[in-house]
Amino acid sequence: MIYLHDGHIRSLGIDWRRLTGIAEAVVRERDRGACVSPVKTYLRYGDRTNRIIAMPAYVGGSFGLAGIKWVAGFPGNIRRGLPRASNAIVLNDAQSGIPYAFVRSGLLNGLRAAAVSGLMLQAYLEARRPEEVRLGIVGWGPIGRLHLDMCAALLGDRLKRATLFDLRPIDPQTIPVRLRGIVDIADDWRAAYRASDVFATCTVSAERYVDEAPPAGSLLLNVSLRDYEPGSVHGKAAPIVDDWAEVCRENTDIERLHAECGLVESDALTLADVVCRGALRPIPAGKPIFFNPMGLGVFDIAIAGDYARRAAELGVGIALEDGC
Repeated sequence: MIYLHDGHIRSLGIDWRRLTGIAEAVVRERDRGACVSPVKTYLRYGDRTNRIIAMPAYVGGSFGLAGIKWVAGFPGNIRRGLPRASNAIVLNDAQSGIPYAFVRSGLLNGLRAAAVSGLMLQAYLEARRPEEVRLGIVGWGPIGRLHLDMCAALLGDRLKRATLFDLRPIDPQTIPVRLRGIVDIADDWRAAYRASDVFATCTVSAERYVDEAPPAGSLLLNVSLRDYEPGSVHGKAAPIVDDWAEVCRENTDIERLHAECGLVESDALTLADVVCRGALRPIPAGKPIFFNPMGLGVFDIAIAGDYARRAAELGVGIALEDGC
């Protein structure tokens, strides 16, 4: 069995086109029925803002991977100088069920989130074909930083400006040197929101704060899922989900839209509709797109499996002995 941590993942490299390609392949396998991903189980105890989530999954087709992601989200950890999210993945041989890799990597959690956002971004670029893009990110934690890196890689010269906002002061030294010339730090989320063609919420906000309509034609990457007042997007933006059953619960913006505005599953497109059936193209160019990815274990297992395979080929990682 092989053990991998963040350092091993970094040594193997971060290639955003490779990662979004994996996400796209998973969507296509899932759309044709080659994946199994039971609805997540949430474990809560004590402080109800904390949770540990179990995400078992099987990815078929060319992947042939099974496993489980066990991810903890403890928002109060930030005040204690600890990571908000802690992630562990066990990969099993799909034929025998025998575990062959253990991956303890918060980085991998962020890579999956940004790769799925990147897949939606690519579809948006193909459908809308903008000559230049202004990016806004609210939340400058690990997920926000990975989203800036991903957007910069996929947009290239089309990325003209990026505006960042966080409730905590943003240290300019945390912005990659190559991007500092086009990155602004805002004093208010509205500055990032109003100036953006692509806007990503990467927060741990306990209260919804986005209370105005999105810019015309924008792509809203609602990564943190609980930032938008229902009235700000209802009837104004086209809702897209990775999986309705997953995302219409746990006090997400989609659940609020369902409960307060009558949004139902047939009103929303899915990521599979976008990737496999070009569902963004018929949407009027001026209508914003509201992407809500709850996060599916199939993506985590596929990306972890790719890193584990390359680690084995390159001799990266720590071998664990079988004590049987």
